Amino acid sequence: MSEPLQRLKRNTVGVNVRTIREETGMTQTELAVKCNLLGFDVSRESISQIERQIRGVSDIEMILLARALRVDLEALVPESIVEWQKDTRSPFSKD
Repeated sequence: MSEPLQRLKRNTVGVNVRTIREETGMTQTELAVKCNLLGFDVSRESISQIERQIRGVSDIEMILLARALRVDLEALVPESIVEWQKDTRSPFSKD
């Protein structure tokens, strides 16, 4: 059986965002500030949700996260991708 919808991951890059951020000694607030300076209007809470894979990440947001973290885009992409299932939740849901 497949995982319940509320447990589906909304992005594949969150774990690597957290790992890279922590390796560089950057806080979530500092990452949010760097992203905002690049034009990605994001809060510390949204960074937390991205890292926990609760919030989705668009392609442009992924590019801006990589720039804010000063890494190549490929560094955010996991080496293996788990089996994917379409997320049918509303983008406005709080899950």
